[in-house]
Amino acid sequence: MDGSALIHHPWEAPPPEGEATEVAPGILWLRLPLPMVLDHVNVYALDEGESWTIVDTGIHSKRTAALWERLLARPLQGKPVGRVILTHHHPDHVGMAGWLMDRFGATLWATRTSWLMARMLILDVEEAPTPQACDFWRAGGMDPAIFEARRAQRPYNFADTCAPIPVGYRRITEGEVIRAGGRDWDVRLGGGHAPDHLTLWARDAALVIAGDQILPGISPNIGVYPTEPDADPLADWFAACDRLARHARGDHLVLPGHKLPFTGLPLRMRQLRENHEAALGRLRDFLREPHTAADCFALLFRRKIDAGTYGLALVESVAHLNHLLHAGEVRRKRRADGAWLWQMR
Repeated sequence: MDGSALIHHPWEAPPPEGEATEVAPGILWLRLPLPMVLDHVNVYALDEGESWTIVDTGIHSKRTAALWERLLARPLQGKPVGRVILTHHHPDHVGMAGWLMDRFGATLWATRTSWLMARMLILDVEEAPTPQACDFWRAGGMDPAIFEARRAQRPYNFADTCAPIPVGYRRITEGEVIRAGGRDWDVRLGGGHAPDHLTLWARDAALVIAGDQILPGISPNIGVYPTEPDADPLADWFAACDRLARHARGDHLVLPGHKLPFTGLPLRMRQLRENHEAALGRLRDFLREPHTAADCFALLFRRKIDAGTYGLALVESVAHLNHLLHAGEVRRKRRADGAWLWQMR
């Protein structure tokens, strides 16, 4: 078999905290910590000569700000940040964008959906769970003890880990070409994990900046949320996989939002699609009898789901069930406690 068809990690370890690894001429790989099970996010700095373009930013925290000061002084050589590009709106990618904008007067480049979602969610501070969130948890069949604990707690808000984003950004659109780090990059939008997720494909080199659209070793979370409880993000995910797979080559060096850079992109994209197809197959067998979304955790994830991972598991379980519902394969009915019971037709 051609070695380029296999998945390979050119670097066995990430850059140490506060340091950088050059992954291609003019492109530095930085890593920032996260206070969760997935304990890091990858950030990329593209050399513009007198300044830097930063792709994604980490969460806003005292620790992250201190690390950025170290990064700016050392591997980034004291040069200013002139532009921040967001792959998508999630806090680990957008959290320090406003900080960098305020510090350097940097411009923000993002898809319209990413910018609107990030700005809206940072401004939307909730001191208690909304009725819609509680209804969503009940509908998913959330464990009663976890439900009562969540209902009594202040929910997580984007503003907890994201600096405010100033008004004004430059919209990125599908199919345009962005000049960054001395290279031309084709813009190709994904979806499923986040709407209008940005990926960048270099024209003069086998390089892809993939964000969380394409990850090695783990599958990006694909979830349904109380804001759009009947959504089908898995359909968006499959459609994005089909679009992007047409451009994938085995020699592409993929720079992901988490884990290690890798080659073997066509194989990884097949694996990601097959992972969700297999999960849907297991669901079809399981739903010969009626079950709630929470009942589906064991067969979907094949590992213990605790209180810390319960929320992510629930939104992904609902996403798979909604996909089968939109395809006309399952029906659902309310249980007395408000939970949906899902069953094959």
